[in-house]
Amino acid sequence: MNAGLGAGERVRADGFKVVLLGPVSVIHTQRWATALAERGIDVVLATQHPDPDWPVPAGVRVVALPYTGAAGYFANVAALRRLLRTERPDLLNAHYASGYGTTAALAQFRPWLLSVWGSDVYDFPYEGRLKGWWLRRNLRQADAIASTSHAMAKQVRRLLPGHGDIAITPFGVDVERFSPQPQTKAHDGLVIGTVKTLAPKYGIDVLLRAFALLVDGAGLERGSEPGLSLVIVGGGPQRAELESLAAALGIAAKVRFVGAVPHADVPRWLNGFDVYAAASRLDSESFGVAILEASSCGLPVVVSDAGGLSEVVSDGVTGLVVARDDPQALAMALAGLVASPAQRQRLGVAGRQHVIDHYEWQATVDHMVVCMQSVASVDVTPGGQGGPSACA
Repeated sequence: MNAGLGAGERVRADGFKVVLLGPVSVIHTQRWATALAERGIDVVLATQHPDPDWPVPAGVRVVALPYTGAAGYFANVAALRRLLRTERPDLLNAHYASGYGTTAALAQFRPWLLSVWGSDVYDFPYEGRLKGWWLRRNLRQADAIASTSHAMAKQVRRLLPGHGDIAITPFGVDVERFSPQPQTKAHDGLVIGTVKTLAPKYGIDVLLRAFALLVDGAGLERGSEPGLSLVIVGGGPQRAELESLAAALGIAAKVRFVGAVPHADVPRWLNGFDVYAAASRLDSESFGVAILEASSCGLPVVVSDAGGLSEVVSDGVTGLVVARDDPQALAMALAGLVASPAQRQRLGVAGRQHVIDHYEWQATVDHMVVCMQSVASVDVTPGGQGGPSACA
């Protein structure tokens, strides 16, 4: 991906202009926009999900589209067309194949790259025949498709059998920010933790049940301190339900619900854990960026085999992979790590090196820049070949 670059050099695209179409309120959109601008790209970020608290970086201009809600994806087409005529970008990059993909497809600008994220291809097309037809239409309209994981690329091919190359453009990790900080582990006992939205697909209930089994198997009295503890970082609609479950399982005194935290604070929380666990149950967990962030902090990780999670973990080498929706299997894997400091150390060291080798943020940005330039250079005239051959 970086052939021809010297040590420390990065791909630049000075003078290249991209209109990003997506939710500014999502940290990943903010990271892409910032990183692309740092590479000399003129970034215009069009959105119907603004974030007034985001300090917009130099090189990025945010354009708030006039309409919001589901109808906004249709009503904003005229505004997007006007913006594209004014800006005349080299590329339109829409994020999410359902909502923003609809706006992009109806705007009929070329060339455009469609970045799929997860629920847009795993959930949306199965919510009814019309939605399935519409989603497939959006995918077909794009000049190129990018996915954050190979697992999600396979899902796109299920929707579009016979589709050609799909670019893999993963979310990378800032390995300097997400790095081991031993000084933050000043706590008694051993902390198992997770950073997840409290929603059913993320399997926090499975983690709670596994933790209850782990406490029983370790011979600890429920509620005793010090010993094992579980820290859950993240907000979401299931919080009250999950707190009630912890109480029903008799482990409430050993479980801490932290709530949502800013992304900037995540490295500190991760470095307060001894083991990271992710028990997601659905394939719509399309890419394990939270797992990579934990691995980058030197944590041993235990993940379910849902979606793209197992794609970022080498079982037995950088972490452990267990069957989804199986509290017993998760408890057994956690018990092995609790009992073996040497295994925790080995997996944590290997996991961080895996992130450095394959998911370092600036390297993934290199790949995205090359991909964008490749898509912008393809023949999109009637009868042209199209396709992201250089970035797939």
